[in-house]
Amino acid sequence: MGDEFVPGLDLAEAFYHRAVAPLIEVPHAACLLGEGSEVLGFDTSRSQDHEWGPRVQILLKPEHVEAVRSRVRKGLPPVFDGFDTAWYSLAAGTVTHHVQVMPLTDWIVQVLGLDPRSGMDNAAWLGTPQQRLLHLTAGRVFRDDDGELTRVRRLLAWYPGDVWAWLMLSGWHLIGNTEPLRGRCLETGDVIGVRLLTAKLCRLVMELAFLQERRYWPYDKWFGAAFGRLAASTVLSPLLEAALNGEEPQATAALQEALLWLGGHHNDLGITAAVRPAYGPFEVGINGAVRPYQVVNAGDYVETLRASITDPKLRGLVQVGGIDQLTHADDAIVTHTDWPARMVREYRDAMRS
Repeated sequence: MGDEFVPGLDLAEAFYHRAVAPLIEVPHAACLLGEGSEVLGFDTSRSQDHEWGPRVQILLKPEHVEAVRSRVRKGLPPVFDGFDTAWYSLAAGTVTHHVQVMPLTDWIVQVLGLDPRSGMDNAAWLGTPQQRLLHLTAGRVFRDDDGELTRVRRLLAWYPGDVWAWLMLSGWHLIGNTEPLRGRCLETGDVIGVRLLTAKLCRLVMELAFLQERRYWPYDKWFGAAFGRLAASTVLSPLLEAALNGEEPQATAALQEALLWLGGHHNDLGITAAVRPAYGPFEVGINGAVRPYQVVNAGDYVETLRASITDPKLRGLVQVGGIDQLTHADDAIVTHTDWPARMVREYRDAMRS
């Protein structure tokens, strides 16, 4: 193995074509999808310390699985381009090769928790973590003889229009709830509170930027790096850095500029009636109370997005957001528990009531 780092996707593609493909004599799909920093294109030499090496998924008809598994087991070389082809697998609990041979449908359900070809209602979209959607839509496909894997990736490429609008209105709702809290903390001199709420608002700005650009966001380890790939980051990153690192009043001014920019960019999407981004005093909504700190007109975006939703059940749902907005969709939730399925049931029940 040389000193120059080879990205995992490139290694997997070479491994498939030169070492694995000759062992498979039936129609199939070949890819590197699922978990792993290399699937997202964020792997570095540090990634090689666990669960990294020559690997590929082979997806085919059930009747071919055992024969192909046998040929792979007997025919794989022990070393490929300087990398061992058998290494410790957390899932298997032992050293083994990492050519996963499975029926296509079984693998899709294992990764996503459902088969989107059977249809996904709004609840299924809302309860599926974006990291899990990235497991199917990121990565690289090396071969797809019958086109079914490509079809699945296209079905999952982005949210249906109503769900997209509801996630964005939930993002604006969260911003509208958070910004006046920061203003109150500034007023009372709560330095820690200001910093925490500044960081929260920066995160909410970034989430809304992902949604506006129709890009799923990954879990926290790669959230900032993925944000850096958005077109919006050119404008927003300097403003968010100024908000996080600057002194007052410059920090507040940077946050306000970021939120005004998001409002203008919403109008560029052309999916609702235009809303003029604006700042004004915070209206509490109780006893006519108005507080002097300035807040963006987030509620106007909430209402115009709500008006664009055609499904009355979704339109009337309390704007708690999708699973990634409602809770921390970390590795335990994304990969190791049935919480996404539970959340799907909760969303479904909420929209029945």
